[in-house]
Amino acid sequence: MTTAVVRALGALAHDAAHPPTGAEAPCTCPAPVVLADRADGTVVRSGPVVAKAHAPDTDTTALAARLALAASPALTGILLPPVPRSAGPAADATVHGRSVTLWPHGEPVDPADPDAAPWEEAAVLLARLHRTAPPTAPGGIGAFPAMRGPAKAALAVARMHAARPDDPATVPVREAWRRLPAWARDEDIAPSHRSRFLCHGDLHLGQLVRHPAPHGPWLLIDVDDMGLGDPAWDLARPAAWYAAGLLPPDVWSRFLDAYRAAGGPAVRADGDPWPDLDVPARALTVQTAALAFAKSAAEGRTPDEVEQMMIDACARIASLPHELAAEHSS
Repeated sequence: MTTAVVRALGALAHDAAHPPTGAEAPCTCPAPVVLADRADGTVVRSGPVVAKAHAPDTDTTALAARLALAASPALTGILLPPVPRSAGPAADATVHGRSVTLWPHGEPVDPADPDAAPWEEAAVLLARLHRTAPPTAPGGIGAFPAMRGPAKAALAVARMHAARPDDPATVPVREAWRRLPAWARDEDIAPSHRSRFLCHGDLHLGQLVRHPAPHGPWLLIDVDDMGLGDPAWDLARPAAWYAAGLLPPDVWSRFLDAYRAAGGPAVRADGDPWPDLDVPARALTVQTAALAFAKSAAEGRTPDEVEQMMIDACARIASLPHELAAEHSS
């Protein structure tokens, strides 16, 4: 994060929240607040507006397509729409060479109240998203970007390799990664029957907000990874947590039942969901474990208890006979 980027984002959010009227009174707004600062984005809030500077290597054409979809009536009530651009400084789409988008502020999930986590609401929103017809464009369905889930998993593994080269502790994660099919490692496209759905691409509870805050309906946020792909990927993180013992069975059942009841196409309507979820869940397990190794190395520590549970899950995956590990890989 740089002070200049944060200042510029705060100014853009403030200007979008308070367009000039020609006779300005002294501003009494609170100072802008940094909500997030990661390699993939810096997010600053000023009152009711949030400004996000996307990663420096963001594909601007793909981002524009995702923004247009988020603003379209097709996703009303599913995805938080962006703040419309206006004339003036807030219309500038870049800050220090980084693409910038503006969003309404929403009330996030309270991490201190896990019992109130909106698992069923998240499941219904995902089912509605997956059932939404992909946008049409000149050139056909392939003109809309691909969902970036597999790409993010590959980036996580690359970060682990860079942070812990040749570390024997990472062998189970590398082996679990090697056993995934090429499409899940971002080396190929998903099977055609599983690659034509509109997906979020990075579903977790931090991707939900209430809007209007604080008591409005839950909506999905963050379009950076949205695109066409296998809808099972959006269920993969809670599935991986459940398989690793991090998500209680009753919470997983509530989530899965709500998704099925809403007609979600990622899994069969009844019976065992794992033939559909196995590959994405293993990929998210590897992604989470790889990030645990990378982050703990950067912070000069050993993986914590939760991180170690995901690493241990990779060890179990890596110890499976090859025929079982590959059973649902196609």
